[in-house]
Amino acid sequence: MASPTAQDFADPITLAHICEGTYDDPFAVLGPHKIGRVRYVTYFDPGAETITALAAGKEYPLAPVDGYKGLFHGKVSGAKPYVIRGKFGGDIWQVEDAYRFGPVLGDLDEYLLGEGSHRELWKALGAHVIEHEGVKGTHFAVWAPNARRVSVVGDFNAWDGRRHVMRRRGATGVWEIFMPDLGDGTIYKYEILGAYGEAALKADPVGFGAQHPPETASVVRDISGYGWSDDAWMSTREAVQKRDKPISIYEVQLGSWRRKEGGRPISYKEAAVELVNYAKDMGFTHIELMPVSEYPYDGSWGYQPVGMFAPTIRFGPPHEFRDLVESAHEAGLGILLDWVPGHFPTDSHGLAKFDGTALYEHADPREGFHQDWNTLIYNYGRHEVSNYLTSNALYWFKEYHIDGLRVDAVASMIYRDYSRKDGEWIPNSRGGRENFEAIGMLQTMNTLVYGEVEGAMTAAEESTAFAGVSAPVDTGGLGFGFKWNMGWMNDTLDYMSREPVHRKYHHHQMTFGLHYAFSENFILPISHDEVVHGKGSMLTKMPGNEWEKFANLRAYYGFMWAHPGKKLLFMGQEFGQWHEWNYESEIDWACLGYHMHSGVQNLVRDLNHLYTSTPSLYEKDCEEDGFQWIEANDSENSIYAWVRRGGAGQPEVVVVCNFTPVERTGYKLGLPSTGTWIEALNTDAEIYGGGGRGNMGKIIAEDGSWQGQGAFATLTLPPLSTLIFVK
Repeated sequence: MASPTAQDFADPITLAHICEGTYDDPFAVLGPHKIGRVRYVTYFDPGAETITALAAGKEYPLAPVDGYKGLFHGKVSGAKPYVIRGKFGGDIWQVEDAYRFGPVLGDLDEYLLGEGSHRELWKALGAHVIEHEGVKGTHFAVWAPNARRVSVVGDFNAWDGRRHVMRRRGATGVWEIFMPDLGDGTIYKYEILGAYGEAALKADPVGFGAQHPPETASVVRDISGYGWSDDAWMSTREAVQKRDKPISIYEVQLGSWRRKEGGRPISYKEAAVELVNYAKDMGFTHIELMPVSEYPYDGSWGYQPVGMFAPTIRFGPPHEFRDLVESAHEAGLGILLDWVPGHFPTDSHGLAKFDGTALYEHADPREGFHQDWNTLIYNYGRHEVSNYLTSNALYWFKEYHIDGLRVDAVASMIYRDYSRKDGEWIPNSRGGRENFEAIGMLQTMNTLVYGEVEGAMTAAEESTAFAGVSAPVDTGGLGFGFKWNMGWMNDTLDYMSREPVHRKYHHHQMTFGLHYAFSENFILPISHDEVVHGKGSMLTKMPGNEWEKFANLRAYYGFMWAHPGKKLLFMGQEFGQWHEWNYESEIDWACLGYHMHSGVQNLVRDLNHLYTSTPSLYEKDCEEDGFQWIEANDSENSIYAWVRRGGAGQPEVVVVCNFTPVERTGYKLGLPSTGTWIEALNTDAEIYGGGGRGNMGKIIAEDGSWQGQGAFATLTLPPLSTLIFVK
């Protein structure tokens, strides 16, 4: 058989580019093409000595193209599908030809991708195990508009970017290819010939799985077909996640909650039993997981993600993460995810200069580089990037049935001058500091989530006084359901860290939060950020000897649970561990062998159960008429007292805090009405590690005006304690 020449089917320059891996339209040459009425096949495999096409039971040898190593061409009669058989020495292999398959993405996908409005972006991009034109395989699609060429590479093609160059989809900047015979578990990357001619290996931005760090490739994961059985939870979720419902959140970093044999972290499957049962027993309503989107560096705790669509493999594959979510739902618990749309790391396999240009990030470091974290900032003004993030938010709700997102570092997103000096940032179009594009992305995200996901909730970690974080978008707000109350946390922890003898001079640090407590839908957060980087544990923040430290902590937790706002507590703080959090080891469960620590745990459990069973402690968390001061100004004695009210007919609750180590006997307290008030919780109770002082379980209120109330009682206030009374 005579060797074909280049002129037989393509120009020499094109063929040279194919062999070099620099041609961006390989489907125009490779695969089946008709010349007249005869089908010819061109195939490229630089590792083959001979190539044969097999069709309809016949063999059609393809001849090597003279002068172009690895390129074969020949006639393959008929229209039946064919397969390729290659040979090198004694090795023989048989494969489908990826270039004989047509496109997978449709016109609507192409339109929405180009417009940046594809709400289910993950269904178009990424790696999908499908059947296409009667053959099973994986469809790969990636956005890289400025790339000269994009290939999918892996063990299946010897990581050779010349072999499976993808098809460019018009002006969208998307590249795609259907790879027959590849399925779940395939390891892959994209080899991208960048805008300036440099080649880079990149993980899939919409990949559903990844290798275990420090390996950096993506892994094909078939995320379809999970048999959810959480309809009961999903149908009632909307009713239990409203602002007038009890929400008490247990924040967890899975890698350091529990460690197993050999020091390995707990798995998703194990957490589905152990973590869920523990959180349920402790009376929490939600588990909030610190970021589980795949991340390369353990020390980032997940806050520098690379795989936004991939649950980290550290704890198991995607379907086992779903097992954890479903188990929580069966127990009546919600799952919240920490979501990080504010920045991404500079790791070479990630989004940085993805197609050789600043694609996902801003090119100008004054807009695109976080000086604090050495990370890159998304270009929210590019509609494809905004679409990438907003669709990712929907992805976790729709594919993994999560119940809410806690959005990290919102302040760093919405202010252009965040942590920057003059001259280090670029003003917005009006000359101001607000990042209109980031604000728009967050508003779109919240609009989509609340509009498309029944019962969803979102919460913002926003540390400034930006107005309307939890206000509706149509009134100019950001549209979040809740906002972390960082001011309350800072003020109250500062107060509690002071020696009691000095607290009277800082009395209104504990009352100041009530001036703005109803301006947003607040969550009171004692998060991981308060127990790292030398800040010490919650217990070591407290002054005094050992007994006083525990008493202070118990009194503070009582103050927190009785204060307006939803609750959040980081793991280990529910039993007052001594050491600050260390992500490299589990929390200090051994503490529970000591009764003072188990006492704190008993208290938090009882606080949760009292909170969730007492509507006056949660129904009007976000409404001013649900709170009234009884005593806000007794700075000399460091005493605070207030009333909590729920809806019509709900028993009122009165709370009294004594933040000195002095027992106050015969303390006259105003009460809303006469009669018996049950001492529902006393943080000085012996079961909590306290001294057992109090009021014998109840007080009797007499008629008479006192402290603005219509009745009063005299009571005993144990040292460093919070008492909660229910009518």
